[in-house]
Amino acid sequence: MYYERVKQIPLLSAEDERDLSMRIQAGDETARTRLIEANLRLVIKIARAFSNFDVPLIDLIQEGNMGLIKAAERFDYRRNVRFSTYASWWIKQSVTRSLVNSRRAIRLPHRKEELIRRIHRTYGYLSQTLSREPSSHEIAEELKIDERSVHEALEMSSAIMPLEGDSDDSESGCVLDVYSDETYSPDVAFARDCLREKTVSLLEALLEKERQVLIYRFELYGHKRKTLKGIGQSMGISAETVRQIEKRAIRKLREHTEYADFIGA
Repeated sequence: MYYERVKQIPLLSAEDERDLSMRIQAGDETARTRLIEANLRLVIKIARAFSNFDVPLIDLIQEGNMGLIKAAERFDYRRNVRFSTYASWWIKQSVTRSLVNSRRAIRLPHRKEELIRRIHRTYGYLSQTLSREPSSHEIAEELKIDERSVHEALEMSSAIMPLEGDSDDSESGCVLDVYSDETYSPDVAFARDCLREKTVSLLEALLEKERQVLIYRFELYGHKRKTLKGIGQSMGISAETVRQIEKRAIRKLREHTEYADFIGA
């Protein structure tokens, strides 16, 4: 119905556009409406050039009409240019900016969005010309840009994968399908807890200095880890002596058969 209504609106001549522009500048709203309606077909033509994006054509036309309205408000007949030439830029700008704002979950700058569109268009052209998929180097040469810019633009245009897909859709993907979640391993946590409990119980069999050294070296009982020098200063002995005590205490623990099952000795 919209297309049929637009087709019935007569086009304007250069003289008509000049007269309407003069009346618009004088504050005539009727002339403004007349200029806009006579160029609705131009919006449809430009919007169709962007219809390959994931946005309905009628939405693109609506955004283009917003640009047409701005063009009608700012058009000056004294520039000696047809209104369609002047309005085309405003219409394209409005359509492309709407794509940037609504097409992607993460918005890209207008220039990046335009570069991605040019790359996809060039990709299709080279695919037909070469009868194969073109390389990024060939695309860069065709567009006269560096190959790195092509790679960056293609990475930006890739689809965003959700962390969790729709369970009702067997074909939907998510990050968990690609990367396994290794943030928590129950078997490792259980073995670590058992090892800590056994270690704490075995500390009672050590000498007092041996027990104190291991407590500070391995952060047992909530104590903060200390260096050999720091432990030696608190105990009044040298760092080398602390190292020997630590080595002797660990050897005693390794000699315990039950403990050896945990540490693989």
